[in-house]
Amino acid sequence: MRPVPWWILLSSVSAPVLLVGGWAVSAVLQGPGYDPASATISTLAADGAAGYWVMTPALVGLGVCHVVTAWGLRPAAPAGRAALAGGGLTAMLLALFPAPSSGGSLDHGVVVTIGFSLLALWPVLAVRRLADGGAVRGPEAPDRAGTPAAPAPAGPAFAGDAPWGLRPGPSLMATALMWLGGAWFLLALYAHDTAGAAERVVTFAQSFWPLVVVLSCVRASGRDRRPL
Repeated sequence: MRPVPWWILLSSVSAPVLLVGGWAVSAVLQGPGYDPASATISTLAADGAAGYWVMTPALVGLGVCHVVTAWGLRPAAPAGRAALAGGGLTAMLLALFPAPSSGGSLDHGVVVTIGFSLLALWPVLAVRRLADGGAVRGPEAPDRAGTPAAPAPAGPAFAGDAPWGLRPGPSLMATALMWLGGAWFLLALYAHDTAGAAERVVTFAQSFWPLVVVLSCVRASGRDRRPL
């Protein structure tokens, strides 16, 4: 179990704090006409919005936190770390492609879709596997002394001692719930008037999961350092 640097605990804690703090302060600045249950977060960072100067830096800071966390999360698989960093970069790109004050924006929609997809996929892509494989083919032929050789690995297998947040079960559950949340958001956007509430639940979950993974890695690292 490779140790994780202390600073990714700071970055993973800061991500949900920046997101929630940003939308909370921006909503207050937007005034009583803003309904967080129906209006999306993008509205707060739109051109000309009263809370633009708060929500936009919050999104950039969120993206920076994800990139820093991905950089230091060494126990996770490289594909998962890349997806997390990519999700962070898309959050920063929202500053260049903000939502318009009215109507839609193809560029903004593409960036949001890519960012959501990367952050929804990174939990399963980050699942830790044994470096030398772990699936067993069966015993090899006995050696000259007549002692059967150890079973040989055949293909990759999940590491049994992986941190809880990098195991298949929790990671698959996190990804599935995020995709369900995305479906809920689309339904709320086109069929109900609760898109803002759905988006907040999904984005908070995506900003909070890196912290869950980091805490599980810190716990596993501390357990490995205990004296026998």
